[in-house]
Amino acid sequence: MASNGRALAVQPGRIRVIKEGGRGRGEVGPVVYWMFRDQRLRDNWALTHAVDQANLRGVPVAVAFNLFDRFLGARARQLGFMLRGLRQLSLEVEERLKIPFFLFQGEAEETIPKFLKECGASLLVTDFTPLRPIRKCKEEIYKKVDDSLTIHEVDAHNVVPLWVASEKLEYSAKTLRGKINKLLPEYLIEFPALQPPTRKWDPTSNSIGWDGIISDVLRKGAEVPEISWCEPGEDAALEVLMGNENGFLKKRIRSYSTDRNNPLKPKALSGISPYLHFGQISAQRCALEAQSIRKQYPQAVDAFLEELIVRRELADNYCYYQPHYDLLKGAWEWARKTLMDHANDKREHTYTKEQLEKAQTADPLWNASQLEMVHHGKMHGFMRMYWAKKILEWTRGPEEALEFAIYLNDKYEIDGRDPNGYAGCMWSICGVHDQGWRERPVFGKIRYMNYAGCKRKFDVDGYISYVKRLVGELKKRKAESTMSDRTTEKKPRD
Repeated sequence: MASNGRALAVQPGRIRVIKEGGRGRGEVGPVVYWMFRDQRLRDNWALTHAVDQANLRGVPVAVAFNLFDRFLGARARQLGFMLRGLRQLSLEVEERLKIPFFLFQGEAEETIPKFLKECGASLLVTDFTPLRPIRKCKEEIYKKVDDSLTIHEVDAHNVVPLWVASEKLEYSAKTLRGKINKLLPEYLIEFPALQPPTRKWDPTSNSIGWDGIISDVLRKGAEVPEISWCEPGEDAALEVLMGNENGFLKKRIRSYSTDRNNPLKPKALSGISPYLHFGQISAQRCALEAQSIRKQYPQAVDAFLEELIVRRELADNYCYYQPHYDLLKGAWEWARKTLMDHANDKREHTYTKEQLEKAQTADPLWNASQLEMVHHGKMHGFMRMYWAKKILEWTRGPEEALEFAIYLNDKYEIDGRDPNGYAGCMWSICGVHDQGWRERPVFGKIRYMNYAGCKRKFDVDGYISYVKRLVGELKKRKAESTMSDRTTEKKPRD
């Protein structure tokens, strides 16, 4: 309960008090929500908590976002998608909630403390991420802010808050699943209605030059262009999840349990990973809506919830409790030993990063998966496993394999730079969340995948042809768009 007897909207377990501010001039200042991972208005526990706290204190609230310069190597593909979603979000927040949205550029360690000081904030609310660079950035910010400032961190990304689900690094999905399932009745609940705060922010000029910012980002990251098949924003995310025409839960989930591992049936997948990555939709909302149709498709819904909750939150657990989540030293001891025992094994092929990036290998199936990622921005999940394991087979050792896989994944995947991506690369190459298998050259006891095994599971030639058509169509559209732009530029002006 709040100090005035009002019930808080957010479960206390979802909130961590990072710093309790001392008494002073800042205690009656506004609340600032520094948004990073959860970029949405709807179903956002961090935003709900910020508004709730502002109303309890009788102060206004603002949302602040800091645009990092090519965060973890993001290019036009990822940053364009994010910024277009943020532009929609800023309008929604300001029009529906009457909350100002501030966009900063530069080092957050400088911009956020400066803004907090200028507005005299009494409370900073942040959303949670397990990734090392942002956690380090937060620590620097916490050192710079005024002693009177209180800081709360809210896990608005996971259904069960990470620190509640487990206090340690979990070995596998099996060890985490029971803990999460036990807590779902408490945390998998409907969201409260979010109303505008009772106190309004003093009118200030807060014009954001979105067109110029987006244009600049697209120019700087043009080597990996935007994709057209995935429209950004909260409304688009809900349409992909629940739309009447082709929404996953309305039209496509029935085949999820049987077809999700077939690369020739991409529509069997949910298609929501870009939106989950950028926080444009809540995993909790996805789970609630899926639960509502479980009686119709029990196997499919259960399989979807396993991936959405258990596997996704296992990746967060790994990246949070294992500081070396993107390095060989982040693997279990048995895996490190077996990989190093076989690090000098003879490879049939050895490729450079540039050859892999350009899909210049002797394996047409691997080349197809790489081209699907480079041009489409999304490789099928089953192929990501095969893709990463072949990189282990074709590089000079596990450290180089991991480096190349993460570089390519983060550069080209629309949902790269994500705990799922790091955990996926570590599973494929370093056996994280897996077990030891029969020992063989190069792989040691790491699970093995090969071309023949893929042929037994799906139509490999059909997949290669599918990617060839897909890439051809994308290149044709790009050429037509370029030609159209040039024609427009040549038209005489009145």
